[in-house]
Amino acid sequence: MTLIDKLCYTSKLRYTNAGEKVFFSLASLCFCIISRSVLVAVTVFFTASWLTIRKGGISPLYYVKLMRIPCAFLMISTIAILVNISRHPLNAFSIPFGSWYITGSWHGIHQGIQLILTALACVSCLYFLSLSTPLTDIIAVLECWHIPWLIIELMLLIYRFIFLLLEIASSISCSQHSRLGNKNFPTSVKSYALLASSLFILSIRRAGNIYDAMEARCYDGRIHVLKEQHPARQKEILFLILFEIFLFFLTIFHTDILELWR
Repeated sequence: MTLIDKLCYTSKLRYTNAGEKVFFSLASLCFCIISRSVLVAVTVFFTASWLTIRKGGISPLYYVKLMRIPCAFLMISTIAILVNISRHPLNAFSIPFGSWYITGSWHGIHQGIQLILTALACVSCLYFLSLSTPLTDIIAVLECWHIPWLIIELMLLIYRFIFLLLEIASSISCSQHSRLGNKNFPTSVKSYALLASSLFILSIRRAGNIYDAMEARCYDGRIHVLKEQHPARQKEILFLILFEIFLFFLTIFHTDILELWR
């Protein structure tokens, strides 16, 4: 079981209605993507983070640890927007490099900040959902929304095989470490290449074994999971409706609000 699953099953929001949590995450994520507004992104990020940490009881240290992964990718990906190589300096900053300039514009910086905040807000919505709702509850919600069963089953199988790959990779890596397979850089490169090839072969073999086990247990093309019913509370529904209405108005009038602040 991964850290996310352990935190999910110990969350205080574990037994909150799953439909509410799925709707909150997806609706807030859609508002972030549609609006591309800094105000909407900041509002969604702090609200989702507050619900995850304060209401869900997740440790802030674990939450920051999980957020470092997307932050690292975002910082690398936004360098192309913030920094340009040009013969002419731009208005934000410029560093001469021969006849060229390593430079950037205020428009590019604004776009980069907007992209980072929007992406972090979307990630916080997904973390809120994954750190408070088990996959079986999400599947139950998708069934109620009449999502095609093929998509749901693919989600379940992919989720299961993530753990399968992690288990095989951990066993191979432990074996390599015990044989000093990472004592220096060339040995480490060779070990990782062997791990990748072995992982591919062993995962196919284990997948075949799992499918045989499923057929031995009367697998008929659908995976059935136990469902738990947690009724929605009026207070939670009211908060959800008011928050999404607030995001809707922010999405429409965010430019006017920024002009008023200026």
